[in-house]
Amino acid sequence: MLHPTRFVHCAPGGARPRMEAGMLRKIDCVMVRVGDLEAATAFYARVFGLRPLWYDESSVGMGMPETDAEIVLHTMDLACDVSVHYLVDDVLAAVAAYEQGGCVIREPPFDIAIGRCAVLEDPFGNAVCILDMSSGARQVARP
Repeated sequence: MLHPTRFVHCAPGGARPRMEAGMLRKIDCVMVRVGDLEAATAFYARVFGLRPLWYDESSVGMGMPETDAEIVLHTMDLACDVSVHYLVDDVLAAVAAYEQGGCVIREPPFDIAIGRCAVLEDPFGNAVCILDMSSGARQVARP
């Protein structure tokens, strides 16, 4: 049986309810491995209409017009099934809750530029990549 989404009630006055810390909030990014960041950035901008949001030595965050989820072009050596990353409020709390719920930890929490990340596996063998923004959002930067 599917369980309905659970919410923690906020203060009155029209504030939106906040999801529990262990809940997946949204898709944060989709990671796409490329061989050449400069060429891929130009291609994704020209063909798909994406715009560069930030850069670092191994990746470029590309923005889409109707969402704040990003396509992250990267040259890192990541497993092919860890392409979608979900945002959570707190990776440490989420990992504990998900492990208790039946997930296996593939990669324990580790630091990333914007906070923490972890990779879990659901009981069906699917990767569940989570991250938080505990260190703050990336600043727009040009190469």
